[in-house]
Formats: sequence, structure tokens, C-alpha cells
Amino acid sequence: MKIFYVSDSGCVKDELFGWIESCATKAIKERGIFTIGLSGGSMPNQLEEIFDVVRSDYDKWKLFFCDERYVPENDGDSTFGAYKKAWLSRDNCALKESQFARINIKLDVNECAKDYEKQIRNVFKLSENSTEIPAFDLLLLGLGPDGHTCSLFPGHKLLSESTKLVAPISDSPKPPPKRVTMTYPLINNAQCCLFPLAGESKADIVKKIITDKEDFPAGRINPEKGELVWILDAQASKHLSPDTEY
Repeated sequence: MKIFYVSDSGCVKDELFGWIESCATKAIKERGIFTIGLSGGSMPNQLEEIFDVVRSDYDKWKLFFCDERYVPENDGDSTFGAYKKAWLSRDNCALKESQFARINIKLDVNECAKDYEKQIRNVFKLSENSTEIPAFDLLLLGLGPDGHTCSLFPGHKLLSESTKLVAPISDSPKPPPKRVTMTYPLINNAQCCLFPLAGESKADIVKKIITDKEDFPAGRINPEKGELVWILDAQASKHLSPDTEY
């Protein structure tokens, strides 16, 4: 685990943009493609200025969602809808809508999850029957006050999912109830999982996960071969000691 302590939310963004640029440059140089998983919540706004800051060959990017709400794209809860507003509506947007892998809500939520997993496998050139797990270059993860990340909630049966890489959920404790989400086998096979967090509202749950080692869904993020990175501003890290190795 790498923890980067910065002063405020603006510095969190600066550090985050640096990581994105570095990961993208490395991936494109090595394989000619950059695969990134995005989260919703405050993340779209946090990343709004990316095209002003991050220098990259954006044509080589392929974008996915760590979880997505099972709603139309014009619904206020749609994660893709949030990025469409934050990114695709900008004059300087360097991405095309076709570079985003999106869920198909014309399918029922179970088939929708299967289809999304298939889309991921196709990008990584893996067959549906392959036992190989795709390795994303970078997953940008959020953290809820209850310790959830993606749509992996405390006490939910999906925490023990070991076969599906993308799973449906119809009983989310946080609305909307229907979603599709990456599961731990896929998340923990990433090259880098990154939590960019700012604000005092994150402080208590950050302490419980990092210092107290309490068992929350976000605390189970531990890439087997990759890096786990936390970028925390002064308020989010106020219960941590920068001199302590976690």
C-alpha cells in the first residue's frame, strides 16, 4: 500500500492526474492500449479538467466503469451520463463516445452483467470460456461512508463472489437498487487500484480501514500483482500518522 498525503482537494487532483498520465504512458508504450475503470459519485467532477492537464494519446484509451447503475444514460444516477456531461460535452474532449464500454439496459440486469463482462473480455482479446482474468491498467475507486466501493456493500453476498468478473445486484442498500459491478477477482487483478479522497467526511472510514484494519469492502482491495494507492488530503487523513507505515 502506498499512501500519498497532500494538503487539499486540489492537490489530490494534481496527484491523481499525474498517476493517470504515468499509467497511460506506460501502458500505451508497452501494449498500445490503456484500459481504465472509472467510478461515479464525485469522481466525474474530480476528473473534469483532465484534458487540460493530462498529456496522452487518448485515441488509445478504452474506458469502463467499475460499477454502473442500471438506469438510462439520461438518468441522473447514470455514471456514464455523468462522464458524458463532464467530459464529452467539452469542446476540448479528446475522447469519443465509442471508447466507453457501456451497459445495455435493454437486457435484464443478469444478462446485462454477463454482456458487460463479455465486452471487457473482448477488449482484452479473451474468449468467454477463458479462465484468464483481464488486468486493467488502472482502476479509479471511490469510498462510501459505509466502507463500500464499486457496488460491493458491507455484508452483501457479492463480497464472496469468486467466479463472475462482473456481477448483477438487484438489492443495493443505496439507490438505485439495480446495478452491475466489478467483483474482487477482476478488481484485484488490476495493475493499479487508486483511491483519490478528499474531505473530512472520509476521515473516519479511512481510519477504520487503514489504521484499525476493520473488514470493510474497500479494505479488501489488494491487487495481487499490482499497486494499491491512496491519495489523501489533510482532512481525509487527519486520523492517520504520516510517520506510520501501514
